[in-house]
Amino acid sequence: MSVLYMIVGTIVALGVLITFHEFGHFWMSRRCGVKVLRFSVGFGMPLLRWHDRRGTEFVVSAIPLGGYVKMLDGRDGEVPADQLEQSFNRKTVLQHVAIVIAGPIANFLLAMVLFWVLAVIGSQQIRPIIGAVEVDSIAAKAGLVAGQEIVSIDGEKTSSWSAVNLQLVRRFGESGTMYMVVRNYDSTIETLREVFLDHWLKSVDEPDPIKSLGVRPWRPDLLPVLAWLDQKGPAQAAGLKAGDRLLAFDGQSLSDWQQVVDLVRVLPGTRIVLKVERDGNQLNVPVTLLAHKEAQSSWVGYLGAGVKGVEWPHSMVREVRVGPLVAISESVKRTWIISVLTSESLKKMLFGELSVKNLSGPITIAKVAGNSAQSSIADFLNFLAYLSISLGILNLLPIPILDGGYLLFYLIEWVRGRPLSDRIQSWWVQIGMCLMVGVMLLALINDLERL
Repeated sequence: MSVLYMIVGTIVALGVLITFHEFGHFWMSRRCGVKVLRFSVGFGMPLLRWHDRRGTEFVVSAIPLGGYVKMLDGRDGEVPADQLEQSFNRKTVLQHVAIVIAGPIANFLLAMVLFWVLAVIGSQQIRPIIGAVEVDSIAAKAGLVAGQEIVSIDGEKTSSWSAVNLQLVRRFGESGTMYMVVRNYDSTIETLREVFLDHWLKSVDEPDPIKSLGVRPWRPDLLPVLAWLDQKGPAQAAGLKAGDRLLAFDGQSLSDWQQVVDLVRVLPGTRIVLKVERDGNQLNVPVTLLAHKEAQSSWVGYLGAGVKGVEWPHSMVREVRVGPLVAISESVKRTWIISVLTSESLKKMLFGELSVKNLSGPITIAKVAGNSAQSSIADFLNFLAYLSISLGILNLLPIPILDGGYLLFYLIEWVRGRPLSDRIQSWWVQIGMCLMVGVMLLALINDLERL
């Protein structure tokens, strides 16, 4: 992945999300008659600054890791008599609540707009057809077989593997029955399958839900003809070349690239012999596979070679596109589903049903931003929508220094009829800062371990 894509993708993503979030606070402040002194995107040294006709200073700063809206507030100093009614502390509790909650709401609205755009422009999706089922796996016990298409999971339609993955993620750490509707390829007859879960993937680091079911998605056959080599990988070091066709792996005949992948993965650090056809000649090439840490506790073999992709059959790809009006309901529904999923995942982490190793920090966000930006504009918009929802959910957590923490203070004030004392608020803010620093450090450690 190009470092340039990662840098630009991260800056654009954070810039857009922070701007929308702070604009929510800004817009609602003005609706409530509060004077906004400064609207800042980023921290540190100002790069750009200007003022509007109402005297608000707009600032774009060098460090795009946050932002803020500074409002006129009598608690920060003396306020001129002619501006007292524009002071934040002179507004009602409900106005305070509206101003605070407007930031997260702006993030949800942005996600809806992005999902609406994606639904209108449409996309090509791979049909979720099963290619193989592992013996004695959860899927096999449920009666799933190769050639079946997964139509829905727990009542939610699954038009693609990404939709299947999304529904499976919702069941992490759970026990009980998952209802899956399938149909045979080129058939309209649908069959209900019951998939039994028992604390499924509870506390598993970096879980792969589809693989954990024992299902391998169907994909076109790939001939084991090398198309690229890692310049620092074992294949290059052993003398393999682009264009080589792999005929056998330790004496086992090869006809498809997936065979090579499966055999390599289970032999980290092992010396193997590949039978290769090159320029009409056959030769045996000894290769010592590297050991690559894929997850927190599993090592897999690494060959350092790949093959060229092939076109997918039209029958395996579906074009998904809806009209502008239908796209509105689709975008609202998708935003709701992702919001619920994110909230449930946080709850499961809190109660130990989902490993905290799944928590990601700035390094992972930057990598995903770069990958999605390099892939396509649609992938980048989808990434922005997901991240915007995550930002909205995060800011609604009842932790002081976050919007949700201040929202909690104002709700308590509304119930009590008076605000909490400055001492108690200061105490809770300090606790909130400690919690946030701890979470950020944990996310950063997870990022570094993934590297």
